[in-house]
Amino acid sequence: MLENKKVIIFDLDGTLIDSIGIWNEIDKKLIEKIGGKEDNEVFIAEQRDIKLKEFRAAEDAYLEYCGYLKEQYNSSFSKEEIKKLRYEIAQEYLSEVIDYKKDAEKVLKKLKENGFILALATTTNEHTVDIYRTQNRNLMNKAKFDDIFTVMYAKNAVKELKPNPAIHYKILETLKVKPEDCLIFEDTIMGVDAAINAGIEVASVYDKYSDSYREEINQKSNYQFKNFSEILEKLEEELG
Repeated sequence: MLENKKVIIFDLDGTLIDSIGIWNEIDKKLIEKIGGKEDNEVFIAEQRDIKLKEFRAAEDAYLEYCGYLKEQYNSSFSKEEIKKLRYEIAQEYLSEVIDYKKDAEKVLKKLKENGFILALATTTNEHTVDIYRTQNRNLMNKAKFDDIFTVMYAKNAVKELKPNPAIHYKILETLKVKPEDCLIFEDTIMGVDAAINAGIEVASVYDKYSDSYREEINQKSNYQFKNFSEILEKLEEELG
């Protein structure tokens, strides 16, 4: 898996950190505050993924997603107001609740110690990533982003969201490496497709919120892992 690899690229939400469920809770609260009622978190997650993919070419896909919520729940709030409210609700979760998936920080440190260049490629916005970097004690105490990642690109870095490979092209350009020098870890079908579109091998990391695409994810990804404990075992096997 790691033969001839120089750069390991990680997605963030749902891959490294256990956050998809948190965003579902946030969006559930948001929907209630704007006048709707939706208690099915799987539906919330699926619709968010579908709409972000639909709006990926927009200047602000998350603003358009909030516009979808306005229409879906017949809200009197504007999409700008809904987006602002979403991030107000999110602040406590982002700084105090979000944590690495089990053994994820061990995988990061193992790769770093063995000389690999680590990069972060996420559709999460830059403001949220900065909260993780500078305020979230769970993450900072286990493995600080600034100590681990040579390159960190968030949604703001490129116009097109995954499955468009723009964010990966930016990493290749910045680090002056070729697609065959890299490996990407992803949890969603959009992330897997972005890796494929960039010509980069991809390892899928299980997250239950992507179960509706499980067969396609497993078929398309080069490697499949149930969790980071399995990844750690693979690294021990290859790196010692």
